[in-house]
Amino acid sequence: MKKLLFPLLLLLGACQTPSADMPSAQDVQDSKPLGKTQLYHNPISADKPLDPNEAAKMVFEEMAFDFGEIKEGESVEHVFKFKNTGKSPLNITNARGNCGCTVPQWPKEPLAPGEAGEIRVVFNSTGKKGIQEKDVYITANTIPNKTVLKIRANVAN
Repeated sequence: MKKLLFPLLLLLGACQTPSADMPSAQDVQDSKPLGKTQLYHNPISADKPLDPNEAAKMVFEEMAFDFGEIKEGESVEHVFKFKNTGKSPLNITNARGNCGCTVPQWPKEPLAPGEAGEIRVVFNSTGKKGIQEKDVYITANTIPNKTVLKIRANVAN
């Protein structure tokens, strides 16, 4: 019996957390609200819906580009131009192709409202044949936070 009582008491003592470390309900209610930028990076933390009219917004001149017929092994590139038509600075956090043959380059610095930017996409056709359709996924502080650009090429021998 003594062998069971000591581990049980040890277990009960280890599971208790001192209340001094825990914030009170009043502390949580009185905490400072997050700014717009912080909410855009983590919209789930918002206690009310975000206003889409206040968010950054990317408007592209074109969402898709067709390279037409190219030769196998050739690398081609296209520049997608866009403008931030929103009311907040635009932060592009990531851009990636759906395979290693499609590589985007994007502005790493925030773009102010009204400012223009470019996303350069390079497609390497080495080892590809026929019609190739590739996507470029852009993640930014926009609503919705994902934008998809498309490229297409007919790779000939």
